[in-house]
Amino acid sequence: MKLYKLKTSYTYILTNIYRTTLYVGVTSDLKKRIQEHYEGKGSEFTNKYNLKDLIYYEEFTDIKQAIAREKQLKNWRKEWKLDLVKKLNPKLETLKF
Repeated sequence: MKLYKLKTSYTYILTNIYRTTLYVGVTSDLKKRIQEHYEGKGSEFTNKYNLKDLIYYEEFTDIKQAIAREKQLKNWRKEWKLDLVKKLNPKLETLKF
């Protein structure tokens, strides 16, 4: 029997300073990934719209769950995503990780 080490994964939401555009992503290293976005090494979309502010994230023990959640959130309307974020972060403040 092979034992697998559970690795924490994250689904996260970024926005810009004006909170007008949202980006949903997934990663196994949230701190590193957010730093990459700040350095302009994120996706073309995040660079184009200057999406650097982490406003929401969820933690998973299985990357498959994190990816499934990312796909689910990407299919949501913007207002639904904002409602989700506001439940935990009502002022849409930038989170420190």
